[in-house]
Amino acid sequence: MFAADRAAQDLGIELLEAGGGSALLRMTVAADMLNGHGTAHGGIVFTLADTAFACACNSHGPVTVAAGADIVFAAPVVEGDVLMASARERTRFGRSGIYDVTVLRGSTVIAEFRGRSRVVDKGTER
Repeated sequence: MFAADRAAQDLGIELLEAGGGSALLRMTVAADMLNGHGTAHGGIVFTLADTAFACACNSHGPVTVAAGADIVFAAPVVEGDVLMASARERTRFGRSGIYDVTVLRGSTVIAEFRGRSRVVDKGTER
């Protein structure tokens, strides 16, 4: 799934590991990711976290998509920052799951993300 994710590839997101409901990704913040205040656009941080979530929830095999997600931004990010997104499964029940993603710059928490997943029937997805 990650290999076909053009958005992640174009943003330079790197998949370091994935499996068993977890994933670890890395991204370096570039100048074209900054907002008018000179910090990383929140959508960029969300995209990194969402990609980690996707890799974690799809690591079990069935096609799984986001049913919803929330993020809390804890610290600003600037050009050149290297961010790590660590996703972990909290629970799966039926076709649903809950995953937490922590985005870090070194030991500083940048954001906390919670995603809700849903396994879909590959033949009926749109």
